[in-house]
Amino acid sequence: MELGIAGRTAIICAGSKGLGRGCALALAGEGVHVIIAARGAEALEAPAATIREAGGQATTIQADVTTDAGRAALLAACAEPDILVTNAGGPPPGEFSQFSLDDWRRAVEANMITPIALIGATIQGMMGRGFGRIINITSYSVKMPIASLELSNGARAGLTGAVAALARRSAPHNVTINNLLPGPFDTDRIRGNWARAAEVSGRSLDEVARDSVRSIPARRLGTTEEFGATCAFLCSTHAGFITGQNILLDGGAYPGTM
Repeated sequence: MELGIAGRTAIICAGSKGLGRGCALALAGEGVHVIIAARGAEALEAPAATIREAGGQATTIQADVTTDAGRAALLAACAEPDILVTNAGGPPPGEFSQFSLDDWRRAVEANMITPIALIGATIQGMMGRGFGRIINITSYSVKMPIASLELSNGARAGLTGAVAALARRSAPHNVTINNLLPGPFDTDRIRGNWARAAEVSGRSLDEVARDSVRSIPARRLGTTEEFGATCAFLCSTHAGFITGQNILLDGGAYPGTM
């Protein structure tokens, strides 16, 4: 399917690895010029090199987008993107009683305030030009809270509520806002979570990983390629009637009907 976004420009946050990388590769494959931001310069060059070798366009920006300076650097490189994919590493797991107010502030800053700041800086331009696609990578914990991830649950649910009305106000201008809610994907983060669970429980890493995968109806982890393809479609000209939605990609793990 021709997605109709060749020649567009996209900002991809945390695009050097994992789900962000999947989005960057998928959009670049559709002829989009991707501006990839991440904190690590060396890691950034890997997806950019892959994209360039395939004939695509990629610009890398070493920046921590959870900071004012990092966002300023990113927007200086691309002030008027057609597509914005917000993304940041999730806060650490733990027990509610152990979190300080500073822990909560850091989680909200990274996973709620940062996307809001980037949306605020770019959406008016999108509306004025008559095209825009904003994708927030959140988590399936928005629909199914995870006990050990209260920091993530709260910050990502806050972002979901913050953009819900805006998605309706921007829709007449052909600007959509949608949230992608990943469940268990084959990324460094889930493997890190498995390692911590194994340490706490005293079980082997293999046992924890096996039980985790067995709990997924699809009986496997999602791939970053699948995630990127979904993101690319939501950014396409065919997805202009989809806005304000929370789209689960979890292999059937969420047990609800809606």
